[in-house]
Amino acid sequence: MLPDYIAKCAPNTPEKRSPWYLNTAPSYAGVWLWVVFYQQIAQGTLDQAGLGWSLAGLVVAAFLCYALFYFVPALLGMKAGYPLSVVGTSTFGTTGGYLMPGLLMGLLQVGWVAVNTAVSTSFILKGLRMNSSPGHTIFENWPFTIIAITWCLIMTFVGIKGIRYVARVSLYVNAVAFLTIALVYLKTHSGVQHYAVPPLTTPFLGVTAMMQMVIGFFATAGAAGADFGMNSRDIRDVKLGGLVGIAVAAIYAGGLPLMSVAGARGLNPAAAITTYSDVIASTGGVVARIMFFLFAIASIVPACVSSFIASNSFSTMLPKLPRAATALGGAICSLVLAITGLAGNLVDVFLIVGASFGPICGAMTADYLLSGRRWAGPRRGINYAGYIAWAVGFAIGIVPFLPVSQMVKNYSQPQVLWSWIAGFLVYAIVAKLGGQPEPLPLEKSEGRTSERVLAER
Repeated sequence: MLPDYIAKCAPNTPEKRSPWYLNTAPSYAGVWLWVVFYQQIAQGTLDQAGLGWSLAGLVVAAFLCYALFYFVPALLGMKAGYPLSVVGTSTFGTTGGYLMPGLLMGLLQVGWVAVNTAVSTSFILKGLRMNSSPGHTIFENWPFTIIAITWCLIMTFVGIKGIRYVARVSLYVNAVAFLTIALVYLKTHSGVQHYAVPPLTTPFLGVTAMMQMVIGFFATAGAAGADFGMNSRDIRDVKLGGLVGIAVAAIYAGGLPLMSVAGARGLNPAAAITTYSDVIASTGGVVARIMFFLFAIASIVPACVSSFIASNSFSTMLPKLPRAATALGGAICSLVLAITGLAGNLVDVFLIVGASFGPICGAMTADYLLSGRRWAGPRRGINYAGYIAWAVGFAIGIVPFLPVSQMVKNYSQPQVLWSWIAGFLVYAIVAKLGGQPEPLPLEKSEGRTSERVLAER
């Protein structure tokens, strides 16, 4: 007997799908254009590797995000028509799929919504010249609390409505972020040639730190490619949506802000400019205040995307509960994290997310290849190949949090990439040794088996 979250989930039919430029590309581009991605992109990269090597690390990481973390989950979603929480049952089993990637994806997206709410509220308050820091309770900074609640609930509502509404929002809001990033660069580009890399730099550490930051930021969104892939018509949509929305968008959204930080430092070497918001503030006056509002507006798309993925995850895994109820519960958790300031450490967020989903994407890729480049269907019980692969990869991914020397932490980067490789290799080995259960027949209410559904794709 299949669990309800699988048995009650119907595949997305071809007539409900749309071209890559109406869903996948704009939604993913909006994620990269989110200021959280490039807010700290110069820290540990620019001063270690200089501008040229840092940009090279960004380009390599952008294409790795597309090839290793997005492509196979998106293909699985396109071919099977199911979201990540269902296609992931091939890699982790029908019982194991409850936790991973099902509920784990939803819980991590709750964290991303919290980060989005905290950063967006902070930018709005900076534009209003008010205290932009959250308090430990809802009463310590009531303007922050009121704006955070309003923001989070609106974004959750759009996420509940589904990918079509998220894509519609993306098409318009992305333009704001795209142009604002360009405007900041134009105001600082003259200082790029004057930026001097500090002495005693280590390019290797700067490049690997950049790769860790970029891939760690994208890891969950890559696995969620299944949710976007199920809305793609064919493999062409999967490829073009990923190349434009992930690789190209990441290079633009990371490259111009990185050069803007270098330019701002070149124009004013004495200023303490470490984050992208410091660059915005350095422009001064009314322009800076307007930019804070514009970047808050640009945060709408990633907030909607995270809310959509969380809503998809919870509604699939908990089919007996109303979609709105589970989404609202997630929103309340996000608000607690944002209002209390627990969502403020972006670097640690990226590391934990990458450690969690790097091995998941690696294991899914190995499962896909071992199954003849198709979705094998849900596997009985717990697929120990998937769980062992995840455990090994996760242990590698959390090296920065372990009691090891700083040298080990530095030279083990990018941990998220090594965790993907570990997940891939361990899954393949354990599966070959017999640790992979056989798939179950997927009977749907309309009488179609999983094999027939796949054949129709």
